[in-house]
Amino acid sequence: MPFPFSAIVGQDEMKRALLISAVDPRIGGVMVFGDRGTGKSTAARALSALLPPMLAIAGCRYNCAPEEAHRCPDKCSETKGAKAAKVPVPFVDLPLGATEDRVLGALDLERALGRGEKAFEPGLLARAHRGYLYIDEINLLEDHLVDLLLDVAASGENLVEREGLSVRHPARFVLIGSGNPEEGELRPQLLDRFGLSVEVKTPQDIEQRIEIMRRCDALERDGANFMATWADADAKIVRRLAKGKKALPNVAMPEATLTDAATLCMAVGADGLRGELTLMRAARAYAALEGAKSAERKHLRAVAPMALRHRLRRDVLDETGSTVRIDRALTELFG
Repeated sequence: MPFPFSAIVGQDEMKRALLISAVDPRIGGVMVFGDRGTGKSTAARALSALLPPMLAIAGCRYNCAPEEAHRCPDKCSETKGAKAAKVPVPFVDLPLGATEDRVLGALDLERALGRGEKAFEPGLLARAHRGYLYIDEINLLEDHLVDLLLDVAASGENLVEREGLSVRHPARFVLIGSGNPEEGELRPQLLDRFGLSVEVKTPQDIEQRIEIMRRCDALERDGANFMATWADADAKIVRRLAKGKKALPNVAMPEATLTDAATLCMAVGADGLRGELTLMRAARAYAALEGAKSAERKHLRAVAPMALRHRLRRDVLDETGSTVRIDRALTELFG
């Protein structure tokens, strides 16, 4: 079992970003950069236990929703007795050493050699459809895999043509990446595909560090009891996520908030218009998560650093970091 999400000490911005991405997957995923051993992988995997189940065709290898079953390469809608069922939201790890065939899918050799049939074996992208794809140390991912992810992230579909096979299937997923910036930077094209970017640092508060040791020790000594201790707190987050997802379509986005978003993006010099769109979606999702009926300036301020810090151009005349520049602009514009 993953470490309980509610038992993670500190790292509030990272936890907020992950919950926001769960409320509205259209935001585009979360990139978590920071020091080693700061709970990046722990938080990402803990999120998987909080996701409410989704409706899918039972037994479908592509996690088809009932309304998209007609697009399934397996034609699961035509299978006798096929029906929709609630299944866990997929959470798939993509290893750094994964081959292209493992990621995209390839010829099913067992069926080809045993029965002489040409059949497709889905890859990790098919398994992650309608769920999450997690890549640890994403800045070390090989360039050819980065190119594949960029293509699929842009189109929402995976097209495989090889060994006489031509298969196209939906591949829409929330991408979560983590890494240590000391080990190399992430390619700008891939970084731009992430909706939110979070910086995590080693806690400098002595009480936090002691509490982290206490909780890790408790898990190692008696895992079952530790999980039971935090079960209620995690259950509250599950209910909060479910309410947020349900409320999201009805959360209003006032003109004043849109104006604030555009003004802020112009003030910090954010590249393109993805900043405004992400800021709008993240503020609405955070408002839904908080139970608010409309996205206000306070929601915008809470998500602005994570939505914009990876979209700023480097200013040779200003050596301060992106987060400082955004905080400064927020203060100057909104007090």
